[in-house]
Amino acid sequence: MSNTVIVGTQWGDEGKGKIVDMLAEKAGAIVRFQGGNNAGHTLVVDGEQCILHLIPSGILHPGKKCLIGNGVVLDPEVFLKEIDGLAAKGVDVSPERMMISKKAQIIMPYHKQLDNCRESMKSAESKIGTTGRGIGPCYEDKMSRVGIRASDLADPELLRSKIEVGLQEKNVLFEKLFNAEPLDAEKVYQDMLPIAERVKPYLGDVSSVIQDENKNGRSVLFEGAQGVHLDIDHGTYPFVTSSNVVSGNAAAGAGCGPRHLERITGICKAYTTRVGSGPFPTELQDEIGDTLQSNGHEFGATTGRKRRCGWLDMVVLRETARLCDLTDFALTKLDVLSGLKEIKICVSYKYRGETVEYPPQEQNSMAEVTPVYESMPGWDEDITTARNYEDLPEAARNYISRIEELSGVKVAIVSVGPDRAQTIVR
Repeated sequence: MSNTVIVGTQWGDEGKGKIVDMLAEKAGAIVRFQGGNNAGHTLVVDGEQCILHLIPSGILHPGKKCLIGNGVVLDPEVFLKEIDGLAAKGVDVSPERMMISKKAQIIMPYHKQLDNCRESMKSAESKIGTTGRGIGPCYEDKMSRVGIRASDLADPELLRSKIEVGLQEKNVLFEKLFNAEPLDAEKVYQDMLPIAERVKPYLGDVSSVIQDENKNGRSVLFEGAQGVHLDIDHGTYPFVTSSNVVSGNAAAGAGCGPRHLERITGICKAYTTRVGSGPFPTELQDEIGDTLQSNGHEFGATTGRKRRCGWLDMVVLRETARLCDLTDFALTKLDVLSGLKEIKICVSYKYRGETVEYPPQEQNSMAEVTPVYESMPGWDEDITTARNYEDLPEAARNYISRIEELSGVKVAIVSVGPDRAQTIVR
């Protein structure tokens, strides 16, 4: 298998975890390259569900190396909780196969407090819909060059001094702006010491592992979180995440050169969903939207929030294809569309009197667009047992063909159910 980057093509929640889990079987190592525990990947293997927030989805494949890259912001408490939960299920989570880049940034308690304080002060209209897990404030400290890196957990004095520096400014904000209790630097430091001791064995040089895997003829799978339209630069700003989600960031966030990125697979849900605030041109606030939400079990794996549902948006997918240089799509949740008499596809937008095929780039412009739809006949058949492309109803195959025509990207994988086995590889 080629070195492969997995990205979400919409607003996240596309089913990346299942596809990563499936492709991990042929990879030597799987690396997360951005985001934090604001992402959640749900895996179903032999009917048993497993939700991961930080640890790469390939952890369920024995012998695979699972890496957390420098582009990730890591909450060490969440990491240890996942480690303990997997170990209780008999999964090998030893440092021999699990590694955290020494360059990864660490989410601290003050990041989470700051995140929640800010969101609580905003009006309902201006709320971003943050998960409150400290992701944004941690990335801010990284860019301000005062962040705590994973390697600092092995240097107690450096850790103490960085906590003191970090709280100098934040405690002023907590007291004077948010009317919140300040945090005691010494207490934060003492609370971190036992956590640091447990995390230290997992610290390492992720770049060298990627290099060694390729030298030894094994491929690497780069696992993205969220979706491209939540990208800090290219998403529906300001309703975005705090990192670059596009495929090009796999190199920077994992620690390798761009020539390592050979195949770029975009995970695309057969319809569109979005969690939290922000514009959503094809959103359905009717019975069909409720049907998609119910049949697709559309609740966020991280927050449990109900996902907003709508028709497939080819304008969004076209933009993802050009930003990420997609080689192929993995189409997920096609089975959720079964039973619909008519299926619509958004092929373009009307924006300020013009027809556009790519999203306009002005702030909040996506809230102004009107989707232009094509209609296609649906199908009634249950497709969850289909294992070959020819097993799908003609209407389902036509739907897939139209996606390929409108995007210029082939659909290489079709998922017809949540389980690993419910997958068609073309």
